[in-house]
Amino acid sequence: MTALLQLRGLGRDFAGLRAVDAVDLDLAKGEVRALIGPNGAGKTTLVGMIAGRIAPSRGRVIFEGRDITRLPAHRRMRLGMAYTFQITSVFAGLSVAENVALAARRRVRGAALAEAVAAALGRVGLGDRAGQVAGDLAYGHQRLLEIAMGIAQRPRLLILDEPTQGLAEGEIEGFARLVRDLAGEVTILLIEHNMDVVMALAERITVMEAGRVLAEGTPAEIHANRAVQAAYLGGAGDAAAG
Repeated sequence: MTALLQLRGLGRDFAGLRAVDAVDLDLAKGEVRALIGPNGAGKTTLVGMIAGRIAPSRGRVIFEGRDITRLPAHRRMRLGMAYTFQITSVFAGLSVAENVALAARRRVRGAALAEAVAAALGRVGLGDRAGQVAGDLAYGHQRLLEIAMGIAQRPRLLILDEPTQGLAEGEIEGFARLVRDLAGEVTILLIEHNMDVVMALAERITVMEAGRVLAEGTPAEIHANRAVQAAYLGGAGDAAAG
């Protein structure tokens, strides 16, 4: 399959500490890829370099065949990247609909804007909360709102950082349905601690440990991988932490 995102030798040092070390990764168009690993594995730093929020110390980020290693985050957004944060970043004083409209304005105007907002909110199950002040939403609903803001941008690559954190069981089921609905329409990079979600949704899984890629493969291959089992003492929950 054609690669949408390619990382080549990507690395980042912080005050002499090698947080990410020589990571190579190929993300195919339309793929749902999960990125897992314990605290300190380098996931957040790696994703920050992909999104343009952290400058790499070495290596390259290639998006749709273009070297974007030195492009800032806002330029990458214009190229088709959307990143939902591990900690919600909604505008608390604005309504739910206004939050999504701000994101959607990057691609639509006029009458089409209201349609785009309604469609995005409908997909995440927040259609009946459009007029509610975002800051009054429960934490889990704020996470869903942030995903709606990402969807509204119609990205080529949607990066979801711990999207099920704070969601109730029913909301997690709704999130899983949403990802299945989006699969093929948009490429998804999922950083997730819930291994049931990872195993159910990801086509391929990349496992990080100590800044490096420890293993990569299908859910079945990762589940059976002895190196992964050894690194996480045989516990899937340990592999999901962080």
